[in-house]
Amino acid sequence: MSTLKVALVTGAGSGVGRASAIALFKAGYSIVVVGRRPEELQKTLQVAGCNDSNGLAVPTDVGQPEQVKALFARVKEKFGRLDVLFNNAGMGTPATIALEDIPYEKWSAVVAVNLTGMFLCTQQAIHIMKAQTPMGGRIINNGSISAHAPRPGSAPYTSTKHAVSGLTKSTSLDCRKYDIACGQIDIGNAATEMTERMAAGVIQPTGEMKVEPRIDVNIVANAVVHMAGLPLDANVQSMMVMATKMPFVGRG
Repeated sequence: MSTLKVALVTGAGSGVGRASAIALFKAGYSIVVVGRRPEELQKTLQVAGCNDSNGLAVPTDVGQPEQVKALFARVKEKFGRLDVLFNNAGMGTPATIALEDIPYEKWSAVVAVNLTGMFLCTQQAIHIMKAQTPMGGRIINNGSISAHAPRPGSAPYTSTKHAVSGLTKSTSLDCRKYDIACGQIDIGNAATEMTERMAAGVIQPTGEMKVEPRIDVNIVANAVVHMAGLPLDANVQSMMVMATKMPFVGRG
């Protein structure tokens, strides 16, 4: 059983999740990396430099309740505690599909990962955090700039990210009595696989295509580490990390 603090990151097989898991490990946490692709989770542990005592990869579909329960049971069995949950896993639908033509199956898939998965992981984390000694922990939810304003063609993604803001606030309020802090990070244009298309241009509200600036994903990862490292009597309730010149602040 590890005596280090333990952090669990969902969606840790790429992008923000991978960078954050590696940064948390470098900051002194044992890490649990979660996602659907086992080989990518192992790659995250390898890049971080983990061994069997301070790293654990658990392939999981976070939208499935029984898989989530099994995930957190493994965490408790191996490490005995959980100090940080970074609810990062997320997906969207192609912006080329008109809102009225989005299939129900695609809508449901986005809701299952972005919202239901976050809810299920939050529940299980609370069960561990409120029962451990010392009691408490921290939950960080990955929102999005879409939690404040949508992009064209993003109805399922944007709807779930608005819902995430509600879940963050409710968790923050309801878990005070357990010394569990909950905050949200809203990210704008981190340079990951998901945003590579921006190099060729992103559709704007005016209908034009425009190349948008991006920021190094490690800037986001360092922000997550900062949030995670605060004492539990302090909380970053919400933080927005974005490319300075992206077309968000203002009218377009």
